[in-house]
Amino acid sequence: MKFLQEIIDFIPSCPQEMSDKEAFIDFVKDNKNCLSRENSAGHITVSAWIVNKERTKVLFCYHNIYKSWSWVGGHADGNEELLAVALKEAKEETGADAMPLSDKIFSLEILPVAGHFKRGKYVPSHVHYNVTYLLEADENERLSVCEEENSAVAWLELSLIPEKSTEPWMIENVYNKITKKLHSDF
Repeated sequence: MKFLQEIIDFIPSCPQEMSDKEAFIDFVKDNKNCLSRENSAGHITVSAWIVNKERTKVLFCYHNIYKSWSWVGGHADGNEELLAVALKEAKEETGADAMPLSDKIFSLEILPVAGHFKRGKYVPSHVHYNVTYLLEADENERLSVCEEENSAVAWLELSLIPEKSTEPWMIENVYNKITKKLHSDF
């Protein structure tokens, strides 16, 4: 499992990432179906933090399920090439031709997911073991909405994320961490 080695090689930047990395590794080792939604307790997801060339904006979607502006991402659905999942999700959800700034994992987080309906079917509460990659796209490129997933796509100034997102936990524990990390690494 190449992706497990990528997680093992990931260098945490904060106590949250250190703790989540340990739990993530244990989860993968204990769950052969960790890449599948068939594991209803939790599964691996992949997110893309898509920035503009100047690193002043991030490409966000208005997510239909959460009714909030949020990052781009989705389920691994059996694909062990997690960077490929991030690129696929970026294209599908925004229309942007994003490129990785590195093939290394940028951030790790374990995310609680409240029960919700998707395509008319109830999905019980579970956990996303999430891998994030840092991508770049041209902010002048034409964008498109993925109606099944989102109802809008836009470049947001990093400073506007707390105003646009209606998910306080994500702002405090994920978006702020990634924004800080972005500024420290580049």
